[in-house]
Amino acid sequence: MTMMPAGITPASEAFDNVVWNILGQTYTLKQQSADSLAWHAVFPDGTFVPPHIHPTQDEFVYVLSGRYDLWLDGKDFTAKAGDLVRMPRGIPHGIFNKSGETATSLFWVTPTRSLKTLFDRIHQVPDPAEVVRIAAEHDVNFLPPPA
Repeated sequence: MTMMPAGITPASEAFDNVVWNILGQTYTLKQQSADSLAWHAVFPDGTFVPPHIHPTQDEFVYVLSGRYDLWLDGKDFTAKAGDLVRMPRGIPHGIFNKSGETATSLFWVTPTRSLKTLFDRIHQVPDPAEVVRIAAEHDVNFLPPPA
């Protein structure tokens, strides 16, 4: 991966024209380097990222609109527009939109590791079990559903 180029990614555009559809959510790549990866996310009501762990990355969510219900290190939280969610590496977390409206946010991770490759591989994959299997190959470990 090369150094991050200087510049602006306009609001209506994707960095390198990369947009992913992952289990009903739309992720628009905004920035990529070896040190970090950022994407704009659109979570329609009722969509979620189940509890998982990034053992080698810190993850952040800046909420732009709507509301997210979060499960972070065994505790429940709510994040609304203007809030920054910090999810340190190794800490289990899940992100849920139960708000009744679409939620949007800016996500980023540091370091990038193979997250872009993961998103490339799970783009348009309709089977959640297959997404979980592929994710494990890229240091994103989904947790079993609660009993």
